Order: sequence, then C-alpha cells, then structure tokens
Amino acid sequence: MSRGRSQLGEEGFATVWAEGKAMSPGQAIEYALSDEEEREPPTLIPQQHPPPDERTKSLTRREREVALFVARGHTNRRIASELSISEHTVANHVRKILKKMGLRSKAQIGTSPWL
Repeated sequence: MSRGRSQLGEEGFATVWAEGKAMSPGQAIEYALSDEEEREPPTLIPQQHPPPDERTKSLTRREREVALFVARGHTNRRIASELSISEHTVANHVRKILKKMGLRSKAQIGTSPWL
C-alpha cells in the first residue's frame, strides 16, 4: 500500500482508494481478473446485469452476488469475508440458489449465462 501511495501521491491514492471501496463485489472481481496491462478502474455506475433467464430471475440480489463468487471458484469462507456475512449465511444462500436454479452442485452455478 505504501508503494502505491508513494507513486500516486496522497490525493491520487485517496481517490483510487475511494473508487475501490465504492465498487460492488462483481465490479471488483471483474477489475481484478481483467487481462489488461494497465487497467483503468471501471466507471462507477449502477451495476447492470444481463436480463435473468427463467432459472435465475427468482434469485435475490444477494443470491446473485453469492452465485458470482461461487462461479469464480471462491470458497464459502472467502465469500463470507468479501460480503461481510457468516459462512453459515453463505451456505444458506448457496442452498437456495441450487434449489431455485434446479442444480445439484456448486460447480453447475457457473454455467448460467448471466454470470
């Protein structure tokens, strides 16, 4: 962190820190996983998802967030940490996602076209 602060200066560092904190988990993941050499932070606009298909339209916003993390291969512990919820709550969301989408395993969650 001190390296970034020294390269950007206090004002620049404060700006990018605020932009990072304002990102949704999905935006942060997309930004972190992008292949670009010099990445520009995503524009902070309301998160837009493709229209849900028949299986996913019944998922809540939080269930969609959890599903995105699951699709990226994160553990329940990591998801809980990222979303500031308990592992038990993550497990409940995953159970509901599987039921609503008619799936049998967490691995199948990533096959949905909206992710």
